[in-house]
Amino acid sequence: MPRTLNRRDTTALIELLDRDPVANIFTRSQVNLHRSAAPDGYARIVGLDGDAGLESACWVGANVAPTLMTEDEAKKYAQYALESRQRFASVFGPAQSVLAMHEVLLEGPQEIFDVRENQPLLTISQQPAGIRRNNLRPARIHEFDLVLPASAAMFEEELGYSPLENGGSFYRSRVRQLIRDAHTLIDCDDNGEVVFKADLGTVTDEVVQIQGVWVNPKYRGVGLASGYMSATVDYAMQFAPIASLYVNDFNVPALKTYQRIGFEQVGTFATILF
Repeated sequence: MPRTLNRRDTTALIELLDRDPVANIFTRSQVNLHRSAAPDGYARIVGLDGDAGLESACWVGANVAPTLMTEDEAKKYAQYALESRQRFASVFGPAQSVLAMHEVLLEGPQEIFDVRENQPLLTISQQPAGIRRNNLRPARIHEFDLVLPASAAMFEEELGYSPLENGGSFYRSRVRQLIRDAHTLIDCDDNGEVVFKADLGTVTDEVVQIQGVWVNPKYRGVGLASGYMSATVDYAMQFAPIASLYVNDFNVPALKTYQRIGFEQVGTFATILF
């Protein structure tokens, strides 16, 4: 069974994660934050060893994020998760691993709300050419009350329920921190209403993962998305040379926009939602 990693495993874990900095950006960012393979708090990173050392790893916290594992290993991690008796919000990562974990998690006590089996993982490594940018700027902390409804609307469209139910304290803190870090980009109309919003949800020196992309329904279908996303990529590349994101395969308009400005598919993610 997987073992909990400790500080002595940090170098080996970083070497493992850096084999695919795009797919492993979430766990890599957590290692950067905690400067260790043993994060502070209740979350932990577990791993399986082979003859050559650490073979695979998995972040286990409020969410589960698998790293470079075979299907058989993924099932072992899923069994470990079940035996931990912990409750999770989601499992996300490379589709092969996530879907193998799904087979085991189906037998667990938590009801699975949805499975997104095909989420193209896209990257771009140069600024989009030939596209006129729309105005975009980092949100300011005093604009929290302006950004929060747009962020919550995006979340509810994506998952079908509001992140502000029961107060949403964790979600509010997350939105506020993104603004403080200058990782939330917005544009507003003349009435001060948000037209477009995007977040640099996860940032490392190698990759920025763009998340939380939202266009106000009033402004959809009029050709604004490419200009806003191009401006988002420009901004993201101030932090790292590669911008990435993953998107549901059924979100055809978004996929077309990303492809139009130069994103290319480098893998496939899947997500299990509880």
